Amino acid sequence: MTARELDAAGITDPSLRAAYAVCRRLNARHGRTYFLATRLLPADRRAAVHALYGFARYADDIVDDLGTAATPSERAEALSALERQWRRAVRGERVTEPVVRAAADTRARYGIGAHHFADFLASMRSDLTVGAYATYADLRAYMHGSAAVIGLQMVPVLGTVGPRAEAEPYAADLGVAFQLTNFLRDVGEDLDRGRVYLPADLLAAHGVDRDLLLWSRLTGCRDARITAALRAAAALTRKVYRAAEPGIARLDPVSAPCVRTAFVLYGDILGAIERDGYAVVHRRAAVGRRRRAAVALRGLAGALAARHGPRPAVRGDRPPTAPWRTDSRPGGGPAATGGGAGATGRRGKDTR
Repeated sequence: MTARELDAAGITDPSLRAAYAVCRRLNARHGRTYFLATRLLPADRRAAVHALYGFARYADDIVDDLGTAATPSERAEALSALERQWRRAVRGERVTEPVVRAAADTRARYGIGAHHFADFLASMRSDLTVGAYATYADLRAYMHGSAAVIGLQMVPVLGTVGPRAEAEPYAADLGVAFQLTNFLRDVGEDLDRGRVYLPADLLAAHGVDRDLLLWSRLTGCRDARITAALRAAAALTRKVYRAAEPGIARLDPVSAPCVRTAFVLYGDILGAIERDGYAVVHRRAAVGRRRRAAVALRGLAGALAARHGPRPAVRGDRPPTAPWRTDSRPGGGPAATGGGAGATGRRGKDTR
């Protein structure tokens, strides 16, 4: 986290600043698309986005990281430990985990509903025992907690030009679209984890099941049935993108270029998968650096124009316009005093 971003956000306590810095490093290292898009936000909102991403990434790594030999029971206990710290932080108690401190502080500052985090952690826990989804409806139920709530957490940070409730369904859909893209891109890696996130009924419609996917993964051989199923999954994902896109115009104009950039770059992953012949069982598809740079430059131009142009006549829900005073308590100033405590209210993995 840069000092400028932390100062702009009104985060003054040294230990809390360090916690936010940990989240920023997680975003920079693992969420390259998210990190790039976040750079387009006004400086005072970036810390909150890094905190939300850092918390989600930390929990996701507990249940998903292939680079560790942790057993399922060890992963379950680690997730339980994270949940215990989260509950304590929400109550205003001191906690030691930096990502929990930063996320709890962000939740309080922006009045983000605690139930969004509870739903997220419930979906993370299901990853420890659930390895497949029979129908798209079943998968959507899982993605409510693993993806849709991430979009809902973001809305208060980004701000809206109308009532927040009108923007929330689109934000939830965009979170789902991003995760469906991840699922399609990561078919091979998820098989290595013992999971198939593509709905079984969609696969079966094209003559595909887990055994066929595993055969293809292990042998390196292609199968036309798998290609057809993956093409259908990509079409389903594009449909969700189309449903989500109108919500970008409902965001505060200074935040919209950030979301538009992520929208375009994540959509480009689907194009990369198609150009690679839907070979995701065997390798990841990636968007080239030149394309990423070109999209980011357009986003930067839009962000600068929004910041220096006229503000919209109709104003809706906005993030706080003055920095909160923070102290050494785990949730920052508002958490300890109850600011946002009663407000209502994944796998965004990137690593490309």
